[in-house]
Amino acid sequence: MQRVRRAAVRVGGEEVAAIGPGLLVLLGVGHDDDEATAERLAGKLLRLRIFPDADGRMNEPLGDREVLCVSQFTLMADTRKGNRPSFVAAAEPERADALYRRFCEHAGARRGVFGAHMEVELVNDGPVTILLE
Repeated sequence: MQRVRRAAVRVGGEEVAAIGPGLLVLLGVGHDDDEATAERLAGKLLRLRIFPDADGRMNEPLGDREVLCVSQFTLMADTRKGNRPSFVAAAEPERADALYRRFCEHAGARRGVFGAHMEVELVNDGPVTILLE
């Protein structure tokens, strides 16, 4: 996830979702992931204290800020052998889409379009990128 000042996603040149200050989440779904995993990660995302408090320290949770979530099966790439990534660790599309939607619902996230070729635009809010597993 990336802390952003703003982010948007477009499909075919048309904006399908946009947020102001908050988090851009690139979500990869693997074979071992299930509904409980999606709900646990969404809850963790909402509680993480990664926004600045009055003293400028990362100490505040998401609060009233927004979340934009983009499905990203390429996060599951295995690049240990050869030069062509393997995506065998990614969940099959029907299951991945269901878990992506469940995560988004529990996180109150706006969404991209599952399986589409998306253009994602973001403006970072500091160098804050966090891997959540």
